[in-house]
Amino acid sequence: MRIRDWQDVVADVTERDVAADDWRAVAGDRSGGVGEDLYLAHPAAGVFFLKTYAKNPYEVRGVGSRVARSLDDEIGSFLPEEGTGRFAVRSAPEDEDHASEQASRVEEVVRAHADAPTTPGDMFDDVMEAMESPAFGPMAYDQYDRPDELGELSERFEEADRLLSAELDELVEEDRVGRGFS
Repeated sequence: MRIRDWQDVVADVTERDVAADDWRAVAGDRSGGVGEDLYLAHPAAGVFFLKTYAKNPYEVRGVGSRVARSLDDEIGSFLPEEGTGRFAVRSAPEDEDHASEQASRVEEVVRAHADAPTTPGDMFDDVMEAMESPAFGPMAYDQYDRPDELGELSERFEEADRLLSAELDELVEEDRVGRGFS
């Protein structure tokens, strides 16, 4: 397992040549310490595990790794198939022309959904496709606690959890997060 900066892991996710809408995620508070845990998974791309924290209101720091090459049925059972929570990974448009093209496609999608019966999930999927998101899908998330599925995944990837926690704790200590003003 190779531990990397969390943004490098997200970049790896965005560069995968897989169906963008087959990604699933689960996230919540870390079990011990400041920050959050996030698992991103795709049947053909594998399972990615990130640990992050807010250094300040403008900067997120963290670490991550690919913890499985594929998504088997056991691990997949802890990730949502559908639901109200959704996530997306997106890159900025390449230039003004690309931004304008994306904006036009998003306007068309919004108009189409305004004129026809739709579900929030369908609209989300269509907007993400119009914006060329490389990864999006259902997500189980609790901003105040840990979803049960997050605990189950942490048990399955116990060694990765331990190693990533140690790396993240070093970053937290280095950044002096939680020390207050001196």
